[in-house]
Amino acid sequence: MKQTFMPDTKTEEGLKTIQLEGLKWTVAHAYHGSDFYRRRFDEAGVKPEDIQSLDDLKRLPFVTAQDLQEQYPWPLRSVPFEKIVRLHASSGTTGKRKVMIYTAQDVDDWANMFARCYEMAGLSREDRIQICVGYGVWTAGAGFQLGCERFGALAIPAGPGNLEMQMQFLEDFQPTVICSTASMGLLMAEEVDRRGLRDRINVKKVIFGAERSNDAMRNTIKKLLGAEQTFDIPGLTELYGPGTGLDCEYHTGIHYWADYYIMELLDPETLEPVAEGEVGEMVYTTLRKEGAPLIRYRSRDLTRRIPGSCPCGSPLPRHDRILGRSDDMFIIRGVNIYPGHIDEILSCQKGIGSEYQIHLNRGDDGKDYMTIRVERAEGGSPEGDGKFAAAIEKNIRKDILVSGAVEIVDYHSLPRTDRKSRRVFDNRD
Repeated sequence: MKQTFMPDTKTEEGLKTIQLEGLKWTVAHAYHGSDFYRRRFDEAGVKPEDIQSLDDLKRLPFVTAQDLQEQYPWPLRSVPFEKIVRLHASSGTTGKRKVMIYTAQDVDDWANMFARCYEMAGLSREDRIQICVGYGVWTAGAGFQLGCERFGALAIPAGPGNLEMQMQFLEDFQPTVICSTASMGLLMAEEVDRRGLRDRINVKKVIFGAERSNDAMRNTIKKLLGAEQTFDIPGLTELYGPGTGLDCEYHTGIHYWADYYIMELLDPETLEPVAEGEVGEMVYTTLRKEGAPLIRYRSRDLTRRIPGSCPCGSPLPRHDRILGRSDDMFIIRGVNIYPGHIDEILSCQKGIGSEYQIHLNRGDDGKDYMTIRVERAEGGSPEGDGKFAAAIEKNIRKDILVSGAVEIVDYHSLPRTDRKSRRVFDNRD
């Protein structure tokens, strides 16, 4: 019988039963194992025995990234040191790194979650997976490889960058799957195109993680690689790492592993649940995590929940792609804007490429101005620039209620990267 990493239950009610059991266990485990959690729960007047339903989750206090940084180097530790077998850390762009610890059971669960991603994407043990994400203290490389080996496919741990080696591996080892950031995927796809290698490689699927990708970028990568499908894989260091969900082959939203964690979608200002279909901040509570359990952890990532059933028949719920971060928001002319808003508008525009930058400047008149630089589509003529720019400017005014100037620039004139592309350049004082 073919091995499966999908949950045993086939119903929403079954998932809720798993969640309630996991929530009760997690709260008791954290309360008795972590000085931090015990203090927080006592301050909130909540004991483990008070958790009797999923609705009791809202009685629990939140945990933030600041909490993790203040507790450095062992935040949320809920087990003795002798049970810890590994640590991973975030990239640490601001302040101290967010360090997460793992027990052997945590690593085993993470492997199964990630193997489920590959199963959801329709892979088989005959697939060969070129893993082009960062290795080291970051969760990306370790997670992608851990899941690949648990699933039973062939892992090619290439890491990011080094295009010469990547091209050689694509030809020599004939991987059928590439795992990378969207930016690295674009870099590789354009290099394949430049070298005329498309008919000499065998890439069928691309799995993206770590950054938002728009439809234009995904379609470009598919076309240049000759791939059939692309998939989105979410995840953050605090929640094991990548591998906590994936869109299935119907691409109607990202299925998330509700048997391993609860995801609330809350208004980042009021911290109340958002209405169906509205954008909210993803707040996580793990159900099995031993080393550093999360209880109502505010991720700052934004998305929408997708209602209804997926054509694939999975009982696992779905959310939209990550639309941005609540702390990535910028304000111009009194309007709150997330980069994802701009990204969605550009994704609907024909005749342009996938790469763009948002520049914010303050004029001599003291007013703020936004300029969006967008690459022309490959092979496109400059004669159409004015028409495309005007259409984008109109849609920006209509959709986000603020004006922005659009500049169409030459294809491939904006920088490429093997990690995450920088989109917003705020040059205001």
